[in-house]
Amino acid sequence: MTPGLWALAAVFLIGAVLGAPMGLSMLAAGFAYLAATHQDAGLVVDQTMNGLYNNYLLLAIPLFIFVANLMNASGVLERMLTLAQALVGRFRGGLAHVNVVSNLVFSGMSGSAVADAAGPGLIVARMMTRDGRYPPGFAGATSAVAATLGPLVPPSIPMIFYALIANVSVGAMFLAGVLPAIGSAAAMMVAIAIIARRRNFPRETPPPWREIGPIFLRALPPLALPGLLLGIIYSGIATPTEAAAIAAAYALVLATIVYRSVGFRDLYNVVSDTVRQTAAIGLIMSGAFVFNYAIANENMPQLLRNTLIAWNLPPIGFLLSVNALLLLLAVAIDEITILLVIVPLLVPVASGLGINLVHFGVVVMLNMMVGLALPPHGLLLFVISGLTGTPIGAIFREVPPFILTLIAVLMLATLSPGLILWLPRMFNMAI
Repeated sequence: MTPGLWALAAVFLIGAVLGAPMGLSMLAAGFAYLAATHQDAGLVVDQTMNGLYNNYLLLAIPLFIFVANLMNASGVLERMLTLAQALVGRFRGGLAHVNVVSNLVFSGMSGSAVADAAGPGLIVARMMTRDGRYPPGFAGATSAVAATLGPLVPPSIPMIFYALIANVSVGAMFLAGVLPAIGSAAAMMVAIAIIARRRNFPRETPPPWREIGPIFLRALPPLALPGLLLGIIYSGIATPTEAAAIAAAYALVLATIVYRSVGFRDLYNVVSDTVRQTAAIGLIMSGAFVFNYAIANENMPQLLRNTLIAWNLPPIGFLLSVNALLLLLAVAIDEITILLVIVPLLVPVASGLGINLVHFGVVVMLNMMVGLALPPHGLLLFVISGLTGTPIGAIFREVPPFILTLIAVLMLATLSPGLILWLPRMFNMAI
């Protein structure tokens, strides 16, 4: 390793050990590299800022964050949960099924796993533990795992990041995530059904069938948002960024005029939260740009590509190796860092091996799903633990069956590119 790489690794590891924010750790490591290699920091900063602020697609991220925060504040969740309970609450372990279905639907409005955990995940976890009907650890684990659907369901913020990294169509990525998201939700519900039967979890009293129609109609306006978003993108009416702006306007009208559940003070809080969350993501992205500049300057992507090609791995062997690498890294590194630092090294290799980059992106997203709920570093486990007050150890004990389920879905997606690319090919957005 060169002195610059030693400086990069040492400062990054020191920041991680001290618990510094990941964006600051990457920025500090990048500047340490620049100092060690006697490069012009001002020039690199200029390139980084141009890379961040001249990219039109990045505007979609704060807009989708705004939609998620607005939906959380508007009372839409109550309508979603009522509909989910009417549809699947009648099964054994009904509230756990409601957790999965409500997260699947809400993911289509938020694009964020953390937003799902703080929204439907938190509410359903509290419903499950009321009167001791479900163990707190199981309720927490279900909420955390159900929230992992966020990276797969359009409009997924991680998919937007990946589309930028791999230079693929955001629309193709959104379509490619639909079947894996539905399949993952179905697999979670199968696991819940097995656990519920063994542990004799309760059913919910179903509403009369005649009431399901009105319940659906009350939930229809927010349910229409994902369909509106995708329809605008795939009809060619608007770009993904413009569609995000339309979705934000639709959510704003829904919350302030149709439901009248968000006043000026609530809207101020929504905008404030959106600005803070966007700033946090911007810091991470800035750190990743500088960090990746150092890695690219050391020619590491080409070295990695040559090494893997020298191993003569077939495409499936490479994908399985990537799965093992990303799951191993997820134990110690957060998913956004993996996406912004590690994945850019792997994309050129995947392309060189003839792997479809849309399929590769879905495989990456599925790995992120597992990583978000994988002990001991799974972010969503700690988010749910903090929000509900459930001991983290109790949640850890309930997670393994769900992790095995998600890994099974990951393996199926890895080995079945045709299944993943079916929808994008239908819309002529993938080859």
